[in-house]
Amino acid sequence: MIPTSHYPQESPVERSTIDCYIFYVRLVSWNVNGIRAVSRKGLFTPFVEELEPDVICLQETKAQQSQSEVQLPEYEEYWNSAEKKGYSGTANFSKTSPISVTPGLPQTSIDQFGVVGDAFGDPNNEGRVLTSEFADYFLVNVYTPNAKDDLGRLTLRHSQWDPAFLHHVQQLESTKPVIFCGDLNVAHTPDDLANPKPNAGKRGFTSEEREGFQNFVDAGFVDTFRLFHEGNGHYSWWSNFANARARNVGWRIDYFLVSASLVDRVVAAEIHANIMGSDHCPISLTLKSYVTSRRG
Repeated sequence: MIPTSHYPQESPVERSTIDCYIFYVRLVSWNVNGIRAVSRKGLFTPFVEELEPDVICLQETKAQQSQSEVQLPEYEEYWNSAEKKGYSGTANFSKTSPISVTPGLPQTSIDQFGVVGDAFGDPNNEGRVLTSEFADYFLVNVYTPNAKDDLGRLTLRHSQWDPAFLHHVQQLESTKPVIFCGDLNVAHTPDDLANPKPNAGKRGFTSEEREGFQNFVDAGFVDTFRLFHEGNGHYSWWSNFANARARNVGWRIDYFLVSASLVDRVVAAEIHANIMGSDHCPISLTLKSYVTSRRG
């Protein structure tokens, strides 16, 4: 839980013999572009200390759990690593024990949309999804396949992966609300990248990829960052070339989306561009939660 010093103090709400206490949960997502690299730079622990997350969702870990040098004794670790060494992968670190954690897309979604892979490999073996069930929501960590510079993986992305992932979160939502986060490898609108015109039709900003994201929105999922921030200049990824990060010539391709029923609980959605260690920066979502206790 977020220490209450981060927010205004709130008193218990009396309801007969029941007290209702408000607390806050901070979820953080970060494409680390190699967890061992961030750790060896000495930047992972300071990131945790600064943001004080309750749950950390990492993408592109590029490691097996046994290879990780991160030591966070307050957190439980859950990993879904790619079969290919040094590639892709997701991991969660959680202060609260989830009810369950499931790696990958469910077989029903894989079968319905024919997620069978392509010349680049099988995304089902690339450690791209971790689904955690908590008491009042599901949290899905996703690292969406990149369409590639030559758009060689665009067909898989548009025709297989995006619809299968949407099917997965909609199936979850039939049980309880859903939060999904991660590197979705797409700038949704022209406001989500510094140079939309020259990048139109290129990977990350094709009409097919943008349509895939719009399908999430049309299904009722809410881009939480846009609840608080309008316009451009808000980016989560920068090229390593041409001093792009210092000039803030970037893309917003990392997101937290939530079921509409959770919107009233969203307190903040932020991009932490000051935190270094990867070509992406962390993003966070803060939720209001309630605990009730009966007196007497």
